[in-house]
Amino acid sequence: MPIKTASSTKALPDAVQDLKRQCGASQPRVVLLFSSSKYDVGELNQQMQQAFPDACVVGCSTAGEIAGGRMLTESVVAMFLDGDIVEDASAAVVENLRGEVRVREAFSSFEQHFHAPVSSMDIHKFVGLVLADGLSGAEEHLMEKIGDRTDIFFIGGSAGDDLKFQSTHVFHQGNAYTNAAVLVLLRLKRGFEILKTQSFHSTGKVLTATKVDEPLRKVIEFNHQPAVTAYAAALGVPAESLPGLFMKHPLGLMVDGEPFVRSPQRVDGESILFYCQIKQGMDLEVLEATDIVADTRKAIEARLSADGPIAGIIDFQCILRTLELRAENRCEQYGAIFSGLPVAGFSTYGEAYLGHMNQTSTMLLFR
Repeated sequence: MPIKTASSTKALPDAVQDLKRQCGASQPRVVLLFSSSKYDVGELNQQMQQAFPDACVVGCSTAGEIAGGRMLTESVVAMFLDGDIVEDASAAVVENLRGEVRVREAFSSFEQHFHAPVSSMDIHKFVGLVLADGLSGAEEHLMEKIGDRTDIFFIGGSAGDDLKFQSTHVFHQGNAYTNAAVLVLLRLKRGFEILKTQSFHSTGKVLTATKVDEPLRKVIEFNHQPAVTAYAAALGVPAESLPGLFMKHPLGLMVDGEPFVRSPQRVDGESILFYCQIKQGMDLEVLEATDIVADTRKAIEARLSADGPIAGIIDFQCILRTLELRAENRCEQYGAIFSGLPVAGFSTYGEAYLGHMNQTSTMLLFR
């Protein structure tokens, strides 16, 4: 099997040896590493790079891990991609996300590695991964900069720290970084697909952001009314009840009838803070939650029936979805959807695909 996944809850250095044992005799070109913040990420990354000296080792800290059809906590998981899947790979770090986000150097390094301008790369053979510091507040800017440089799809997630909200890390070639992102460009031997699934439908009610503070991800007014007043009215509830309904009724930026979810974080006076930016003048539809397990199962089964076998999946799953599954005691049901498939991923502080969003599971499917 060209794609293998592994997981361990052991302490260092035993965890690294456990992952290496599960990798077996494979010679991976890329090792994706998703780790609970319980580990010393500096030690973990040094030891993983030493264990796989010829591989491109990248990853991040998490708010929960996914591996082999299971949703885990306080573990480290890995996905090993060999030459049957990845013909070549290059990774680069973008530092100082809270300052001026500069991706030019990263893309220059990609062009040097692949001996070709990014503009000439086949978007059906190349795909990018993006892992960002989940506390930087800079994911929108980062994705905009990437989009300005290339039409190659970059997908990924924002690093977590097990809901401590203190410090998140991204990993690159034996080092761990904060206030940074890791970009990975993969040239694949076979095809791939991107699956974005969220469990909501639109209520048809529209809120227009008429006054915002974009850097703070704050909406001050919807429909020229205080944000809390307008949002509560759209749901038909008293303003004081609104925070308890945020998870089941986030907002969606609708694109071709499909929501790109913007999740409220908390009320701030009459304003509302969100987990991602909302631009002034943006029309958003109030969403209503459906069934995460049923919706995800349907999406995976549709891809299997339409396009045949899947070689492996990277699952970037929003922590808000994970918290809902935990609260409903349905993590085992969610994991069972992927039974028999090589799957690795993590619970994120936000998902990346054509921008930054929330309450979504964004997956890279290898064919």
